[in-house]
Amino acid sequence: MITAPELEIGVLILGMVILMFEAFAAKMDKHLLAFAGILGLAAVLVASFFVVPSPSSDQATGFWSFYTADSLSIFFKGFALITTILVLIMMIDYAPVLASSVATRNVRSALGEFFALPIFTCAGLMYMASAIDFIFIFVSLELVTISFYVLVSFTRSNPETLEAGVKYLVLSALSTAFLVYGITWIFGATGQTNLERITVVLASSDTDRGAALFGMVLVLVALGFKIAAVPFQIWVPDVYQGAPTPVTAYLSVGSKAAGFIVLLRVLRPFLMFPEMQRLLVLIAILTLIYGNLAALPQGNLKRLLAYSSIAHAGYLLIGVACFDGGAVIFYLVAYLLMTLLSFAVLVIVSQQTGDRISDFDGLGKRSPFLAFAMLIGMVSLAGIPFTAGFLGKFFIFYAAIAQRQLALVVVGVITVACGFYYYLKVIRAMYWQSAATVDKIPVSALSRFAMSALILAIIGLGIYPQPILRALNPPAPVTAAGRSLGHQAAARCLSDFTRQDPIRCEVFLSSDSFNPCVSVDSGVLTHARRLASRQDGTAATAWTKSSKKCETFTNFSVERSAQTMIICR
Repeated sequence: MITAPELEIGVLILGMVILMFEAFAAKMDKHLLAFAGILGLAAVLVASFFVVPSPSSDQATGFWSFYTADSLSIFFKGFALITTILVLIMMIDYAPVLASSVATRNVRSALGEFFALPIFTCAGLMYMASAIDFIFIFVSLELVTISFYVLVSFTRSNPETLEAGVKYLVLSALSTAFLVYGITWIFGATGQTNLERITVVLASSDTDRGAALFGMVLVLVALGFKIAAVPFQIWVPDVYQGAPTPVTAYLSVGSKAAGFIVLLRVLRPFLMFPEMQRLLVLIAILTLIYGNLAALPQGNLKRLLAYSSIAHAGYLLIGVACFDGGAVIFYLVAYLLMTLLSFAVLVIVSQQTGDRISDFDGLGKRSPFLAFAMLIGMVSLAGIPFTAGFLGKFFIFYAAIAQRQLALVVVGVITVACGFYYYLKVIRAMYWQSAATVDKIPVSALSRFAMSALILAIIGLGIYPQPILRALNPPAPVTAAGRSLGHQAAARCLSDFTRQDPIRCEVFLSSDSFNPCVSVDSGVLTHARRLASRQDGTAATAWTKSSKKCETFTNFSVERSAQTMIICR
């Protein structure tokens, strides 16, 4: 049987082998290294389907107190592997650009490094998906970040690339400082770095919650940089425009997805603070407004996709603020497909004409396949029905409505309308504008196959989303969304009860459906509070139904302990 840590070990060994061949096989065609990386990552991806999930607990020791092999982590290991495979395919198409953009005599040597670095980045992303301890989160995050330092500034003879590299280095180092400082505050308040144990410690009444909350805010600042949330997004447009296009795609998808998985895990212990949800709602609204409005006047497609990335971070933050991990996960999958498809077309077209929207004029005649691929990517990003992007937004807004977050719904719908304008600008250029040249654009067989697969996946998941929903059942919604929602209810119990007595309230959630209940009626908590106030020697048991048809069974005993079981039907 294959264990989860063996997946990362396999990826690291693959990266080191490719580096060895790059260093000592000087006469080898470096493109072979990219194909070897693709095949190796595909083998690891196949192996990931044979890993049996094993959820973590607060009693875990040794390595397993840092690392979890739950279903959420295994799912996103596959997510990171697929993303890296597609990025390597884009890098093969982008290889001719390196000849004029790398300040070295041996361009072939640089090409080998260009293909090897994403593999180490993939290992870091996989570790981030399994990290359940702040120390391990920091180490895996730095593995990813240091790899991106090199990749962003790889074409170093380009002044825009050097500017992007310096901005990413300085601001990323600053965000790392916030992360470490926040971890220090949390450790000082709780004495723990393991997320499960922090949850237990925060449930007690003798914890300095103000210090812990301050530390979490600092951690949120650091993760806000990684996911490009406002007001921590200032680096995104220049870095996305200056970095090599495949690296921009990798930053936009891989780094953002890993950041959101870490955010879902890190937020769980802190959901007992009502201030945390209000802060997330505020950040989501600001991110939605800024990302969409800033994208409207853009004429460069890479900058447009950069601001679009900020806007999509806002939609994802709606799911996070509503504690619906299932909606966040599905949206991330949809975002992977439509963003990588758009960048795959951009890599090829930009080599022929450029990366401005006007450079796509008449693409429908010059290359009908590339124009159709970009069409599917743009309409899915905009949220047109029968695409994965539409269902992603549907699940996100559904979660917001269920949580009665009307402000998020209103702002989200308005900004979606803004998105139609700037996404349809690209479609208008391709099909309604005349081309300055009629030269055909060649597309390799591998790129054509990858883009065709992405097109089919976008349309397929927009019509029949069950494959992803089944992949997330029973695991990811339970681990990411369900447990978060359960902790939300428990947190409110604790915030009320611990002020009077150290009553313990533990919440467990099981779900048979993709979208678990995302709303716990205030009546449930009121009833629980009334039961907890009883001082007689008998155990009181009752249940009440929420608006999402959740049944909440509450059992309080004379030992002043409470256990709430939320079962979503």
